[in-house]
Amino acid sequence: MADVKIKLLFVCSRNQWRSPTAEKTYHKDPRVDARSRGTARGAVRTLAAGDLQWADMVLVMEQKHRRYIASHFGQLVQHKPVHVLDIPDDYQYMDDELVDAIRTAVEPLISPR
Repeated sequence: MADVKIKLLFVCSRNQWRSPTAEKTYHKDPRVDARSRGTARGAVRTLAAGDLQWADMVLVMEQKHRRYIASHFGQLVQHKPVHVLDIPDDYQYMDDELVDAIRTAVEPLISPR
């Protein structure tokens, strides 16, 4: 069972900086499959029901993203972990500090105990 990848869905607002950085950071990680989406209407890739159905774990950047998912897709995440990473919208795509913040928040969630 060790070679089964965890499907991680990273969510921010516009899918421009934070969630795409998280997806890129983990795209070659053998432990996971990663996708990123945004909650805003004008997001680069907008969150849809199929994304949430695909994911094993949903990782949102802020509490507002968790609330959005609960109000728009509550049934789909009723029995699925949704973790708030608490990463503010203060970074550009692939900013070193953003990558560090993502790894610091995500590693405890996906590393074997």
